[in-house]
Amino acid sequence: MSRIRNIIFDLGGVIINLDPARTRNAFTALGASNFEALYSFSQQNGVFDLLDKGLISNASFRDEMRKQITVDVSDQQIDDAWNAMLLDVPEEKIQLLKQLQPRYRTFLLSNTNRIHVDCFSKELLRVHGSKDFSPWMERCYYSCDIGMRKPEAEIFQFVLNENNLLAEETLFIDDSPQHITGAASCNIKTLHYTPGSSLSDALSNRGLM
Repeated sequence: MSRIRNIIFDLGGVIINLDPARTRNAFTALGASNFEALYSFSQQNGVFDLLDKGLISNASFRDEMRKQITVDVSDQQIDDAWNAMLLDVPEEKIQLLKQLQPRYRTFLLSNTNRIHVDCFSKELLRVHGSKDFSPWMERCYYSCDIGMRKPEAEIFQFVLNENNLLAEETLFIDDSPQHITGAASCNIKTLHYTPGSSLSDALSNRGLM
């Protein structure tokens, strides 16, 4: 087996704790009666997919959300509901990234959108002193910036090519099975992470710590 030299991390559910039910409940409280069905459908296409790929503006996204809500709501109310799923970046995750830096080339690859990026950037700065992950990662790739989204093979190949990475020397860590499958289709090694478990232990069990 080739030695792992590079590690690509997912963000939500791996580095940042998430609770999607908070967003569902927040939109329901605003009056969106079918948000859960809409959001589930979006996993393959729809307004959420377009937002994550940066193909529609934040304003267009908010207008689409207003179509699902029976009362007048402000931009801030929509943003707050959409961001409700974002929790914390635990200190132990930052410390783990610091430990890995000297031994591996580390990268971030996330399906995310500009509303979420703006939100977690403020929290990251407040708690950890940096507005982004650049102190602990070589490069950060957000789907909204590059117009591609996991589990599409092209997004994994893009990261490999741009950084001259060999797939067989690269480990991708994600909590979504479909994203793991997408990475594996490019011959990238994978680790399917269970949110709430020890990421350090998962890496140690692979002989990477």
